Amino acid sequence: MNTTSANQIELLQTAEAVAREKMIEPDLVIEAMEESLARAAKSRYGAEMDIRVKIDRETGRAAFRRVRTVVDDDAIENHQAEFTVQQAQQYLADPKVGDQFVEDIPPVDIGRIAAQSAKQVILQKVREAERERQYEEFKDRAGTIITGQVKREEFGNVIIDVGAGETVLRRNEKIGREGFRPNDRIRVYVKDVRREVRGPQIIISRTAPEFMASLFKLEVPEIYDGIIEIKSVARDPGSRAKIAVVTHDTSIDPVGACVGMRGSRVQAVVNELQGEKIDIIPWNEDQPTFLVNALQPAEVSKVVFDEETGKIEVVVPEDQLSLAIGRRGQNVRLASLLTGLDIDIMTEDEESSRRQQEFEEHTKLFMEKLDLDEFFAQLLVSEGFTTLEEVAYVEIDELLVIDGVDYETAQELQARAQDFLAEENRQALEEARAGGAQDCLITFDGLTPKMILALVKDDIKTLEDFATCADWELAGGWTTVRGERVKDIGLLEPFDVSMEEAQQLVMAARIKLGWVDDYNFDSEEVTEALPDAAPVEDNTD
Repeated sequence: MNTTSANQIELLQTAEAVAREKMIEPDLVIEAMEESLARAAKSRYGAEMDIRVKIDRETGRAAFRRVRTVVDDDAIENHQAEFTVQQAQQYLADPKVGDQFVEDIPPVDIGRIAAQSAKQVILQKVREAERERQYEEFKDRAGTIITGQVKREEFGNVIIDVGAGETVLRRNEKIGREGFRPNDRIRVYVKDVRREVRGPQIIISRTAPEFMASLFKLEVPEIYDGIIEIKSVARDPGSRAKIAVVTHDTSIDPVGACVGMRGSRVQAVVNELQGEKIDIIPWNEDQPTFLVNALQPAEVSKVVFDEETGKIEVVVPEDQLSLAIGRRGQNVRLASLLTGLDIDIMTEDEESSRRQQEFEEHTKLFMEKLDLDEFFAQLLVSEGFTTLEEVAYVEIDELLVIDGVDYETAQELQARAQDFLAEENRQALEEARAGGAQDCLITFDGLTPKMILALVKDDIKTLEDFATCADWELAGGWTTVRGERVKDIGLLEPFDVSMEEAQQLVMAARIKLGWVDDYNFDSEEVTEALPDAAPVEDNTD
């Protein structure tokens, strides 16, 4: 470097100071300075020249060199940085394409404007190095709790110093209305670490269910050691939460271990979560039993679980209804999130009334469709028959157990039910054809005329249309939106088509169309292979 250039000396000293202050490699700062000097030289000698600067790491002396590369005659684009083999012969002994001719050029005395520009280049490089160091430090810390220091609060968002840089705790990730002052120590959960153009983004939260689970892991050694497992967590941040725990060590009480002596362990978590009330629930693989536990402190009289739909009915005494539902439905909502079940809570009186109503509806159905008197229709319902399909296609022996039903009567019952269903199917098929249903869909195995009519009403008229459906579009499912479970009504859900049956139907359609082979198929690969098909989403939760 030119010893008479005070600016260069100052620049080198600044670069060394910055490297120490920012705790980055000095070479990164030196490389940035070389780049800035090369830029300054180009502004003097010509922007099209290939000028490179090398700074001696010991003496600080900068060597300025112009580089020209040998290229083919028809490939030359920049006459200042490239020349042909013939032109290069006066500089090189035996020039070949790709060879470079390097010559020293007079050093540039950096002026005030160039020095400012050079400093900007250095600072940019420093920022990039800091970002890379921050990403490397935090990329493996996603899913853990970190501690930082509050710097300031802006519009409800908290800027936190986490050592290697700053991150922001968004307003919606704070617990309730908690506020922080500068220099407060704060613990947050790292949800994700992403490398983005503006630098690494550390996504943090204090409202995530995983934050509470991680706090218990810190406070309860048995969880940290894997003796106790946290199965699920549901939170209403700042208000109430439920956490399900289980252990395979029969000598340990998982709930008691999480509570701690005189509640010391759970209280430490409660204090961190701004007084959030926590119910610690023993997990059970039997879902109805788990649900009874999850609805604590309410007492449950009876549970009716429909495994196919994942819907569960809970019957509670009248005086327990408000406790089971909770303030603004909080208790039942958290229990639903914790168990992953759709919960319908009713009192014993409500259940009795509903069952009476269902009994009357089924009785009326048999009276009207099978032309039976009220007493006979009630006999059928009392024996557990609820649909015409059950009467039409059940083993005849199951009808013979009804008082007063002989073989001829049973045959007549089934004949009436089958005739009525056949007429319904004929009408449904006729309406489906009028609506545009194609033969390829009508003749497809597994779809009844009523199913086909339901599909046509949703503008699914060909086998190709049907093959692009997602399983949840047919069978229904659940989507979690902002912590709330929302029901997706399936097109074939009224016909009791399960998720597995929907998957098999859709796959059979794709195989029949030749979209996939009938062996060792993979659902994700199938989706990618569909011609212009909508992606098969999993909207179940």
